Amino acid sequence: MTKTIKATDAVRAFSDIINSVKYRHESYTIIRGGKPAAALVPIDTAPVQKTLGDLPELIKSLPKLGDDVARFMSDIEEAVRKQSSLPEKTAWE
Repeated sequence: MTKTIKATDAVRAFSDIINSVKYRHESYTIIRGGKPAAALVPIDTAPVQKTLGDLPELIKSLPKLGDDVARFMSDIEEAVRKQSSLPEKTAWE
């Protein structure tokens, strides 16, 4: 369960919050100005950040289309053909 805490209160209790995140696996949403501004979550539940350098390896790991590649390409070409064309001018011009 995620707890909600105001940014001011989080500053005052930061060490305790970090300990509860690390040892009790609690999560916190930090509120600033009445809106969520940040989250503190245990590192093992945090999403893994990817970079563009990871893209080639990610593409290699995707499943192959195999025999469906021709049908997939046909579907893409049909979707492109059915696309509405953009107006010559926008309403703002």
